[in-house]
Amino acid sequence: MKKFILRFSVAIFAFVILSLSVSAQSRTDVFAITNARIVPVAGPNIARGTVVIRSGLIEAVGENAKVPADARIIDGTGLVVYPGFFDAYTNLGIPAPTPTPQRIQGQPQTQTQPQTQNQPPSNSNYPDGLRAEESAAEKLKAGEAQFETNRNVGFTTALTVSKDGIFNGQSAVVNLAGDSVSAMIIRAPFAEHITFTTLRGGQYPTSLLGTFSALRQMFLDAQRLQTIQKMYEKDPRGLKRPEDDKSLQALFSILNGEMPVVFNANKEIEIIRALDLAREFNLKAIIAGGQEAWKVAGRLKAQNVPVLLSLDFPKRTASASAEADPEPIELLRLRAETPKTATKLAQAGVKFAFQSGGMKNITDFLTNANEAVKNGLNKTDAIRAMTLSPAEIFGVENRLGSIEKGKIANLVVVKGDVFDKSKVITQVFVDGKLFEPKAPPKPDGKTPTGTTQPGTAAIVGGNYSINVEIPGQPIQGTLNLTQQNENLTGTFQSQLGNVPIKDGRVTAEGFSFTVTVDFGGSEYDVLVKGTVSGNQISGTFTSPQGAVPFSGTKTP
Repeated sequence: MKKFILRFSVAIFAFVILSLSVSAQSRTDVFAITNARIVPVAGPNIARGTVVIRSGLIEAVGENAKVPADARIIDGTGLVVYPGFFDAYTNLGIPAPTPTPQRIQGQPQTQTQPQTQNQPPSNSNYPDGLRAEESAAEKLKAGEAQFETNRNVGFTTALTVSKDGIFNGQSAVVNLAGDSVSAMIIRAPFAEHITFTTLRGGQYPTSLLGTFSALRQMFLDAQRLQTIQKMYEKDPRGLKRPEDDKSLQALFSILNGEMPVVFNANKEIEIIRALDLAREFNLKAIIAGGQEAWKVAGRLKAQNVPVLLSLDFPKRTASASAEADPEPIELLRLRAETPKTATKLAQAGVKFAFQSGGMKNITDFLTNANEAVKNGLNKTDAIRAMTLSPAEIFGVENRLGSIEKGKIANLVVVKGDVFDKSKVITQVFVDGKLFEPKAPPKPDGKTPTGTTQPGTAAIVGGNYSINVEIPGQPIQGTLNLTQQNENLTGTFQSQLGNVPIKDGRVTAEGFSFTVTVDFGGSEYDVLVKGTVSGNQISGTFTSPQGAVPFSGTKTP
């Protein structure tokens, strides 16, 4: 009988299929991140452990967590796994409204004003901007592509709300992935949001003093309406039917302590007025922004008011010329003190979470978080401020914010210290779905750390004796790698044959190559990725059916 010699690549497919008992489709949501440093946040760090993900949830985590046979393995050697990062205040996924056209002088005033493109007509008794019933969940647009930039920084979850008006409406806590709005929402509504601003078009209120008066009056009117409605529901005979005012009714849950109210306030006087309003109406208040929150940290602690602290630190927009007037002392003090706010809040025992604050470059988020660390904030507290603390403030800590069995698999995998400029975010999981960020180009045109650049490629050339750890039937062989700068060629030799490699590349982080195989009449690529540390080599062989690890030693 003619003897057939199976090529290595076909054997890899056969053994992987043998070792995995479920279909290829079901394997796409099962992952095991092995040999990684794990920062659970809710417990002590794990120096070298495994995180298992299945069906969007964390199935297991720990030093001795068992790797399922059907898992796609991600070798976490040299990597750190964190809970997915929260951005605690954004407008993500909410389209900006189209401004209402202005009436041209001399043009007759129409009876019905044009509506904004994204806002349907309202039967509210209040003008646009004073409608507390507006809902972020109803305005939210699905689509993963719009969140790619934020995910590339490590964000997996965000609080989002409209940014227009005095009442910004009711916010939603969302995951930054999902094919539908319902798939994205973690909690909606979460809170009512208020910004101390004025209304456009000359409508009352036109001053901040008027804004505070209007807010107070609406809360008083809502209290009165709720009392009348309760009386009418109990016994309507002889009572005039109360109005059905949905803008005031939206405030009932706030007045009853069932829903928090988030006040956008940066200046000390704004924060004080927000706290006064909260105390008068017994509101569950949260401060967003909080640049000068350190000045009233004692009162924030006394009233148990958390802060969604903006990391959009004030900075000089241009270099001052010799002839320029000196900057006001208050601005200089603000720039100096703002990075210290987190430290002072932590010292006062005020709970806080980090938010981007509308910063133009979202990559500044981790940079400015590191500035807070440099100004005295404990690094553990900084990590908590963008993971578990926002989850606790938003009431979703039983689902998100830490790496624990049974929680939603929102994870960030990082090579290097998360606050270091040279860090590389290698993988992001949202609801257990894997995203592999692409490093953005630097403004100076230089190649970012972790991408191929002549002169920076790792040294991986040589001969290696390796073991491919296929369950039940490991394969021993030799990798012969020839490196020329970032290019890699060579072969894999074993008892199953001699297979050439192609598309070999070397970066500062490691190497990769592929082998194209003919299996069952179809061609497949087996991707080999790995790293070299001293004389040791390790990595994974990945096919459409799953992944298996390999390791070995350099030979003379």
